[in-house]
Amino acid sequence: MSERDLFANFARMRREMDEMLSGTWGRTTYISRRASGFSPNVDVYYSGDPQRAVVKCDLSGIDLASVGIEVSGRQLTIVGERPVQETEGRVYQQVEIPTGPFRHVVELQVDVDSERATATYDDGVLRVELPLREEGEVTRKVPVDRTRKGRVIDG
Repeated sequence: MSERDLFANFARMRREMDEMLSGTWGRTTYISRRASGFSPNVDVYYSGDPQRAVVKCDLSGIDLASVGIEVSGRQLTIVGERPVQETEGRVYQQVEIPTGPFRHVVELQVDVDSERATATYDDGVLRVELPLREEGEVTRKVPVDRTRKGRVIDG
């Protein structure tokens, strides 16, 4: 069994545990979670030729200009904010769409090439594709210039 297979369902399990536990503590957990922002739902999978990690993030109702994406090592971070909707003159029965700032960190199980990452946004879903780093790409030799007191020494 590959390392990727071992960790493929951890994010889903964590999300299910969070949902299960939030039901246990009820309204208190809901209020504290709402006050500190939220974390949008994501799907992570690996596919294609050449192989790549694909992260799909549900960002419906979020202005794309407020979204930031950063890749560092094996972490993909998506940040942004869903604005609070106008509530004047409304009496709500139910409020489930979270608002406020968000920050979602996705722990990838493989090395990716952040220089070739791409992102698209369609119908409220952000899709980030991260090509897997090739085995030969992990090591890079960096030439060192020999200098003496600010001057380059030849050969």
